Amino acid sequence: MPRFHPKKSRPRPDPAPIDAARLNALALAYVARFATSAGKLETFLSRKLRERGWEGEEDGAGQGKAAIGALIARFVTLGYVDDAGFARMRSGSLLRRGFGARRIAQDLNAAGIDEQIRADVAPDEGAARRAALALARKKGLGPYTRGLGAEEGLDPALREKQVASLLRAGHAMSVTRALIALRDPEEAERWAAEAEEEM
Repeated sequence: MPRFHPKKSRPRPDPAPIDAARLNALALAYVARFATSAGKLETFLSRKLRERGWEGEEDGAGQGKAAIGALIARFVTLGYVDDAGFARMRSGSLLRRGFGARRIAQDLNAAGIDEQIRADVAPDEGAARRAALALARKKGLGPYTRGLGAEEGLDPALREKQVASLLRAGHAMSVTRALIALRDPEEAERWAAEAEEEM
């Protein structure tokens, strides 16, 4: 029976320091692969600069930071990076997954999105209710609780757990309380539709 001999791995050489051409190539590869914001691109490029250093300059960190700033400004001008577009896309994605306004704002803030853009893409009441319904359906909360009859209320301990789940997902207390108080899915759909009609 042949014996297995694992291959010895050779140590990988240290990556080459970054210069303007490598920085541009890294940035292009990143924006081609990921929808991103200027803040996220800056974080990525700054990490690469810390890992590899800047080629052939005494003040490598200063030169590299300046190059990153200029590159991001050029990418924004060219439309490769669009914070408003990224914020709309990310906000819509999080709403469809059932997250509330607070979690969306936190996510966009972490991506370096400006406060005004965050305010522009904040969900209205109708969108907030639809997101809460999406989460309730997915997790079996409120009117989607299994085995809950139309006349039954939630057990207090279960109610508290469900409220906490919705609050962790970023939903406002008013939306959370209203949803948990509903008894059946049809009533929940009407509740969501009411807010959309008022818009």
